[in-house]
Amino acid sequence: MNVIEKLNSIKSGEMTAKENVESFIKVIDENNEEINAFIELNYENALKQAEAIDEKIANGDEVGALAGLVFGIKANINVEDLIISAASKTLEDYIGSYNATVVEEILAEDGIIIGILNMDEFAAGSSTETSYYGPTQNPAAMGRIPGGSSGGCAAAIAAEMCDISIGSDTGGSIRNPASHCGVVGFKPTYGAVSRQGLLDLSMSLDQIGPLANDVSGIAVALNTIAKYDETECTTLDWDKPDFTEVLDDTSLEGMKIAVCKEFIDVTDEEINKTVNKAINKLVDAGAELVEVSFDYIDLCLPTYYLINYVEFFSATRKYDGRDYGYRIEEVCGDEVLRRIKIGSHIAEAEFSGKYYKQALKARSVIRGEITSMLENVDLIVGPTVPKLPHEIGAELEPMEMYAYDVLTVIANLAGIPAASIPAGEVDGIPVGLQIQAKPLDDLKIIKAMSVFENTQ
Repeated sequence: MNVIEKLNSIKSGEMTAKENVESFIKVIDENNEEINAFIELNYENALKQAEAIDEKIANGDEVGALAGLVFGIKANINVEDLIISAASKTLEDYIGSYNATVVEEILAEDGIIIGILNMDEFAAGSSTETSYYGPTQNPAAMGRIPGGSSGGCAAAIAAEMCDISIGSDTGGSIRNPASHCGVVGFKPTYGAVSRQGLLDLSMSLDQIGPLANDVSGIAVALNTIAKYDETECTTLDWDKPDFTEVLDDTSLEGMKIAVCKEFIDVTDEEINKTVNKAINKLVDAGAELVEVSFDYIDLCLPTYYLINYVEFFSATRKYDGRDYGYRIEEVCGDEVLRRIKIGSHIAEAEFSGKYYKQALKARSVIRGEITSMLENVDLIVGPTVPKLPHEIGAELEPMEMYAYDVLTVIANLAGIPAASIPAGEVDGIPVGLQIQAKPLDDLKIIKAMSVFENTQ
């Protein structure tokens, strides 16, 4: 039963919202101690929400678009009365005093929030090993990382601990773990979903988005959370489509998809073979395949991290130990401290012009190149992550860790929508197919993923 089928089952009374919550509680109780996807749970409130929804259905009252579906929320997105730590000791006692806009929208549509999900500390990482609460296991490849920074979000979905999770994506933080854990992850167009209530890693790059085990879960979540928010200056007032309207599609006739040689060149051979098989299924469904070239692949990681360092340094200045929590430099982990120190160095007046401003210029070049590429095609398809997830505890140099992001940072630098859908496996480990589109062409990605899923 996919997410939309379950939703219809709850609304019809065939299944109760309480039964749905209880089924997840059972799985969480059995598996979370080992997987460590959730770092805080709120069973009592989730059951109360479910009972209220069931009562409305029994009385014939109108219920919301997400009635009875169970959500997990990444630990850097505010949920009132729950600890929002961003997986850091810095905020280990910080209790959310309000709901992020996306949380308000989920609750308004009768979605149920069961708990808070693990992540890399302050979203600084690609493995969920930097969490103050310990690493998260990859349920699809135990002993290996789930990816990050939304590793808890992907692991909870892969382990069937909730229907949908809500994460944030700065340079692949939704798509990277979605690929490693074999689930669907979606980064919307920058501004399509409100970031109000998100603890920023990098203001100009971060975007909130959903993860689920199937495309219908992504579609129903986007229908709720992709809205204009007058309280958040980056959100777009756009003519949002109904993302569920393409869920039954089986043809991509008239759609042109592009593969990029440079993306293939940086990816492990076995991953390329698996992803190519997935791309061929899109072609079999009617898509026209063309090859394109991207000349700036070597520019993407340094550009991304220079911007990331400076914006992260700026964002962390509020964690000074005065108003709440501890002073971040005194309690944070090595990766967070590294980014703060480098960001501080770059932000100094004598260096900002040399590095940060140059990075912004490079970003404009990258955005222009991707925009130009997408003028002649509907989608760009290829691998999500260029290598398989490493074993938990393996010692990697920072640049080895950053290399996981080489194919995903592009969408954040350009502000375009991008998603990862399971393409298959290599040595029993999931790998993802990444699909990218023009700004606000998010529906085309949903359509391509739906067709791919429907032809399996």
